[in-house]
Amino acid sequence: MNFEAAREQMIEQQVHTWEVFDDRVLAAMRSVPREHFTPPAYRQVAFADAPIPLAQGQWMLPAKVHGRILQTLQIQPADVVLEVGSGSGYLSACLGRLASRVQSLELFEDLAQGARQSLFQAAINNVAVDVADAMRLEQEASYDAIAVTGSLPLYDERFQRALRHGGRLFVVVGQAPVMEAWLVRRVGEREWHRESVFETCIDPLLNSPRPSAFVF
Repeated sequence: MNFEAAREQMIEQQVHTWEVFDDRVLAAMRSVPREHFTPPAYRQVAFADAPIPLAQGQWMLPAKVHGRILQTLQIQPADVVLEVGSGSGYLSACLGRLASRVQSLELFEDLAQGARQSLFQAAINNVAVDVADAMRLEQEASYDAIAVTGSLPLYDERFQRALRHGGRLFVVVGQAPVMEAWLVRRVGEREWHRESVFETCIDPLLNSPRPSAFVF
C-alpha cells in the first residue's frame, strides 16, 4: 500500500470536504504517519473515513474530525496544550507538530504506552503522555489550548478554568444523536465565550457526569 498517496487522498477527499483549509494544520497532518498510530490489524484502513477500534473499547476518530479540532483550536508555535484522551496518540502527534509543548492525559496504561511508542517512532519529542483521569483535573489558567477527545453529556467547567487568558477549548457537548462541538475562549478573569462550530457524535469521556435518568 502506498501510504503517502493514501494520506494525500485522505486529506483531499475527507479533511478538505470538512472545510479544513488551514495550511499549518494540513502540513501537520501530512507530516504525521497516521498508519503508525493505527493498530496493526487495522493498518490497511488507517485512512478510511470511519472510526478505528482501539484497545479498552476506545476509538481513533476519523481524520476529518481531527482536522476540525486542530483548525478550531488555532494552535500557535509557542502554545502549551492539554489533550484529554490520548487514544492512539495520532492527535497528540499533530498537536506536537503545531505547539511548543503538549501534555496528554490517558486513562488506560496500555493505550498510554502505545501512544508513547508511536510518538517516539514518529520522532515527536514535545508530547508527554500521562496516565490520569481528566475528570480530576484541578489546574487553573495553565494552558493556551485544550482538546477534549470524548464528549461531555453534561458540560463541565473544569476544562475552561484550566485555560489561560485568551486560551481556547475544543469540546463536544450533549448526548447521541444530538451533540455540538464547541469552541470556548477565555476572555477574562471570570468570563468565557462559547461558540458552536459544528455537529458531530462521539463517545462520551469516561467518568464524565451523565444526566440523571428520568423517573416517573
